[in-house]
Amino acid sequence: MSLTFDIHRRPDPATDERRAEILANPGFGQHFSDHMATATWTKGEGWHDAVVEPYGPISLMPSAAVLHYAQEVFEGLKAYRHEDGSVWSFRPEANAERMQRSARRLALPELPTDDFMASLKALVETDVAWVPAFGTGETSLYLRPFMYASEPFLGVRPANEVTYSVIASPAGAYFPRGLEPVTLWISEGYARAGRGGTGAAKTGGNYASSLAGQLEGIEHGCDQAVFLDSATHTAIEELGGMNLFFVTDDGRLLTPELTGTILEGVTRSSILELAKDLGLEPEERRIEIEEWKQGVRDGSIREIFACGTAAVVTPVGELRWEGGSAPSTAGDEGGEVTRSIRKALLDVQYGLAEDTRGWLTRLA
Repeated sequence: MSLTFDIHRRPDPATDERRAEILANPGFGQHFSDHMATATWTKGEGWHDAVVEPYGPISLMPSAAVLHYAQEVFEGLKAYRHEDGSVWSFRPEANAERMQRSARRLALPELPTDDFMASLKALVETDVAWVPAFGTGETSLYLRPFMYASEPFLGVRPANEVTYSVIASPAGAYFPRGLEPVTLWISEGYARAGRGGTGAAKTGGNYASSLAGQLEGIEHGCDQAVFLDSATHTAIEELGGMNLFFVTDDGRLLTPELTGTILEGVTRSSILELAKDLGLEPEERRIEIEEWKQGVRDGSIREIFACGTAAVVTPVGELRWEGGSAPSTAGDEGGEVTRSIRKALLDVQYGLAEDTRGWLTRLA
């Protein structure tokens, strides 16, 4: 049976004035709506106690399994206000399916797609006033579903109690500088994930393991780090939280193939589908870091961009490593293909272009 989320409204929601102040300059991940959706899973009983309740602190025992064994997964997607005031999400079923794959890898219970969708709709309908208005730039309500082992126990085994929640955060552009290209650092001493590990799952440990490389990049004046495969340290994988694409001089759109160590991004898969609409031939394969370095020098690589739910599409500029660098192909705001792909995605998401693939789902 599908979950039904009971609505328990908070007695002290944000005032209209305070909410308007936040929505005028939301930033990213800094403010949160009035409520959150929650459900519990217990072994032998399944999913139950679904509720939308006031956003607030989570109570956990110090022995909660997630704090000791990192058994948790999460997702990220957005709710967009259209011109008629309705609110839509972009391919949420793909997020539900990825969360199920992540849960299997982390030995967590799978939340059925219908229940995942019900949690989003219940929360967005309750907090619909937190979705930024149409026409206010690249603003949205960022939705963060997550699941964690809440059972209090010390012992290495899958938890018998798991909590699922969704929180919502009004969001502006992820990179406040807009389309200014990012500078990347090759992380040669750190790997994000290894074969047989959790690289293909959206779990916090993968992001924690990327932070040391990111800090190293910042120390060298870069915005982000690009990670290589852990076996040979020669093949490009992804950034700490974004997939990479390369536009070639012969009309191909290259991206590293999925090997079990790369997160299969929803934006990534959408771009691969859009490629042919823009006259590009998508190609997923192993890409050596030397191919990047040489390609931008000889012109065979015309544009490079990163993509993800939060940032959408971001042009990539200079690549740096210890003792060297490869020049930028991006100009001031990325190349023509980068801008075209970004616009095509945003136009569908905000209802400015026809949704010919059925990617949009109405939430409110």
